[in-house]
Amino acid sequence: MCLAIPGKIVSIDGHSALVDFDGIEQKIIIALVLNPEVGKYVIVHAGYAIEQMEEKDAMEAIEQWKEIAEDQNLDLSDML
Repeated sequence: MCLAIPGKIVSIDGHSALVDFDGIEQKIIIALVLNPEVGKYVIVHAGYAIEQMEEKDAMEAIEQWKEIAEDQNLDLSDML
């Protein structure tokens, strides 16, 4: 099963980016995404951005991930 979590690109440095996952920032690889931009949302799996997504869709997915984490007594950071 593939788990992919959306995050917002904060900064870009070559083929890597700092991405904000609802307050948790991590460095990820963005080489697989065409024209990544600061402020855009990407779906991230295993440290790689695999697709860009619309902000509305990203916010909905983040809320769903929060609900899943809460149901499992986890923090969102446990899922990253």
